[in-house]
Amino acid sequence: MASQRRGGPAVRAASVIASFTAIAALVLAAARPGSAVDGPAPSGSARTAAAFGAFLDSGPDGVARMTGLSHWLGGAELKVAHTYLPGGLWEDIEGPPGFLEPWAGWRRERADRTLVLNVPMQERNEEGVPDEEVRGLLRQGADGAFDGHFRTLAERLVALGAPDTVLVLGWEMNGITYTHRCAPDPAAWKAYWNRIVATMRAVPGQRFRFDFAPSRGRDAVPWTECYPGDDTVDILGMDSYDQPAGVTFAEQVSEPYGLQWHADFAAAHGKPVSYPEWGLFRNGDNAEYMRSMLAWIGEHRPVYHTLTDYCPHGVWQCPANPRSSHVYRSALYGGTGQPAPLPPACTPLDLGDWTAYWFGRRPCLPFGRWPGVR
Repeated sequence: MASQRRGGPAVRAASVIASFTAIAALVLAAARPGSAVDGPAPSGSARTAAAFGAFLDSGPDGVARMTGLSHWLGGAELKVAHTYLPGGLWEDIEGPPGFLEPWAGWRRERADRTLVLNVPMQERNEEGVPDEEVRGLLRQGADGAFDGHFRTLAERLVALGAPDTVLVLGWEMNGITYTHRCAPDPAAWKAYWNRIVATMRAVPGQRFRFDFAPSRGRDAVPWTECYPGDDTVDILGMDSYDQPAGVTFAEQVSEPYGLQWHADFAAAHGKPVSYPEWGLFRNGDNAEYMRSMLAWIGEHRPVYHTLTDYCPHGVWQCPANPRSSHVYRSALYGGTGQPAPLPPACTPLDLGDWTAYWFGRRPCLPFGRWPGVR
């Protein structure tokens, strides 16, 4: 139905100015939890009670933003915090107390919280070190050349009150990106992993769990060739993003070394699974991927899962993915498994990128509630 506006332009302008406070209140209300409208909420199979969190930033901002994400999810409790040690220098991999303290402090506040820490196995970890040099470094590590760095990290975590940290050691080792990659010498890589685990487990007071987390698919080497053995792996993780372009979720499940392969391998070895990194990527704002991945998580009950929440992967800090954001938020809203409440249809308001950043999407104003509109 067409609306009528009363009075001339000056009158309408005065009305809008006089009602600015009301508009602001409506905008804020529309941006609160439950304001997203983009298709139906996920079915019951997409709901998951697994412990979850998100990667929000590596530094202290990552800890601070957890409160905002929880609020956006209707007060759902984030029981998992996830961060990454820098891999530039060995002194970074040793876990400087100034870096670890905010995360350890969050962990200490509640007994049921889990800190997940990605740990590089080599310095210069993202500097494109050639295969030949990587091979030599892996062999040095297997011989004990770098034991002291990991002993220091273990001692610091224990001293900071985070002795049960989940350590995602040498993640995505089956790829080509990191200096801790496996393909140049899988035998040396496995021996090195085992040496690190033995070194860290020898530190008094530790209760670490070690998460072996390849990226989904074959990549540079089948990740099964890098598996170091049941004695030194506590959790069998997988990093799984919505890629390559055009690949369906069903194909991500069924591909060699994909999600089903991973679940079957973990079951055969008596290991629980995790999803330390997952999110959108090459297929854009893909609500069906988000719905399917949440259903997969609900079915396989991982130890934990942590969404990578920045563009292009995320849903709260990335306004480019409104459909997927609605699916994620509906599935986890309130920590009850109940979908987020749906508001009436509304008109998006472009108030700048800052609103999308803080509210998780661009706020909108319900139809029929503009001042001077009836």
